[in-house]
Amino acid sequence: MESVEALVAHIQGLSGSPDELAQLHGLLKQADGDALRVHSAGLLPFLSHLHPGAHSLGYLYLLDSFVSSSANLRAHAGGDLLVTVADFLTSCSADQIRMAPDKFLNVCRVLKNEVMQLNAPIRGIAPLRAAVRKIQTSSEQLTPLHAEYLMLCLLAKQYKAGLSVLEDDIFEVDQPKDLFLYCYYGAMIYIGLKKFRKALELLHNAVTAPMSSLNAITVEAYKKYVLVSLIQSGQVPSFPKYTSSTAQRNLKNHTQIYVDLSTCYGTGSYSDLETFIQSNAEAFQTDNNFGLVKQVLSSMYKRNIQRLTQTYLTLSLEDIASSVQLNTPKEAEMHVLRMIEDGEIHATINQKDGMVSFNEDPEQYKSSEMVEHIDSSIQRLMALSKKLTSIDQNISCDHAFLMKSGRERARFDYDDFDSVPHKYF
Repeated sequence: MESVEALVAHIQGLSGSPDELAQLHGLLKQADGDALRVHSAGLLPFLSHLHPGAHSLGYLYLLDSFVSSSANLRAHAGGDLLVTVADFLTSCSADQIRMAPDKFLNVCRVLKNEVMQLNAPIRGIAPLRAAVRKIQTSSEQLTPLHAEYLMLCLLAKQYKAGLSVLEDDIFEVDQPKDLFLYCYYGAMIYIGLKKFRKALELLHNAVTAPMSSLNAITVEAYKKYVLVSLIQSGQVPSFPKYTSSTAQRNLKNHTQIYVDLSTCYGTGSYSDLETFIQSNAEAFQTDNNFGLVKQVLSSMYKRNIQRLTQTYLTLSLEDIASSVQLNTPKEAEMHVLRMIEDGEIHATINQKDGMVSFNEDPEQYKSSEMVEHIDSSIQRLMALSKKLTSIDQNISCDHAFLMKSGRERARFDYDDFDSVPHKYF
């Protein structure tokens, strides 16, 4: 290999046009590996001669070689190295780093590991968010960095920062593990924001995604799926038809305590549910789900009050407290008021006689805000329908799909032919 000085000179001179970058990439590939790593300890000073935006491809090769050495990382833990990597991720050229995606992903993971070791995950959020956008070819593509980014948001408790990638519609997935982790971490972000409906969507995707064998991520996702379903709607939906047979056969066997919790919840007895949770508290704590389980218990009051609205037009606070197993009418009043504020029931409380009147939904769907909301939903559904049609057409033209479907059709045709009695020929 040429000297590092000569390589840096090539990087400086060949980082302009696409043809020059192709030539530079060839030189960098020749220098990569053992030849470049022999000099890895002394590479950091050479980065100061390169601009992370103008010389991104060469900068990436040198930086990746440097951070791939554990000795280098130990010698430069935190400090300037972390700043150097963060600056590169935010400043680099997307077109150049996509020429060496594996090296870019490695540098990003080194940053994530470093900020986690420093117990400062918040320092990695902005650089990784920029890195996600740089490595993506479109906002519809799921990358391995999505899960890494969401993990840092969770550890730093910066849940709103996670929305910057969660609000994208994802249609392109390369690796199944990326999808499972994205759905799991994304759901935890939404749980932290109390957006349980959005959390359920992601957990549902993790549980029903195609799989040939059960994985630990799906098992943990199903545990949270049960808990969030109970909090959100008071029941756990059955598996839809498109759920893999692997998940349908095995998931409940690995999450029996959560299945039992759902069954207990269905009885409507607060005291029985509380007893069940107390007797299994250690298991829930081991799963790091005890906080959600306590929210399930609290939602029992809400669910029982909602049942009362389906039976009675008026009811006293005292009767409500007795029916849902609250200690005092005052507690019942607080729960009813909170549910009215959240739009979960429609009711009025007469403070004079302590009576609650349950009303119909006052929404007439005539306001300008509601019309805008409906129009926005229609536009989104039309765009989604158009996208799904396009995906279906692409799959129908895919060579691998046509080959497989052709083999399947030929096998079925042969079986049908073979089953016809020979007297007909």
